[in-house]
Amino acid sequence: MPAEWSDAVSAVLEEHKARPGALLPILHGIQASLGYVPAESVQVIAGALNLSRAEVHGVVSFYHDFREAPAGRTIVRICRAESCQAAGAALLLTRIKERLGLELHQTTADGAVTLEPVYCLGNCALSPAITVGSEIHGMVTPDKLDALLAPLGGVR
Repeated sequence: MPAEWSDAVSAVLEEHKARPGALLPILHGIQASLGYVPAESVQVIAGALNLSRAEVHGVVSFYHDFREAPAGRTIVRICRAESCQAAGAALLLTRIKERLGLELHQTTADGAVTLEPVYCLGNCALSPAITVGSEIHGMVTPDKLDALLAPLGGVR
């Protein structure tokens, strides 16, 4: 594990390992520090908490908020909840995949964009909804989607 990762993981472990239920705060802390939870850190976390690697990996892979690889500079999330599905989100997802050349949970080769699902943005009245970075967009049409994706680069 590179030294900067090791130092970050060690600092987070030191801060949280004595807490009851420390695993989630540790994982959140590592992700906040590094942007993701490196696979190399799973064994270190497991050892510090007297857990198996499988237990730690199971938590990392179960919760969608944890990343096992760095995210792109911009994260595009498309709502997959019922309201957005009823309003045409499936068509938007197909278009996003085509435009970015990605599947869900993938990042463009240049690290510009990561595509992720989200299971409700709380914007149901304006379905279908997506986020581009930290901005939420509602009533997204194919043309509006193209306009939102254009500045991201690498769009087909």
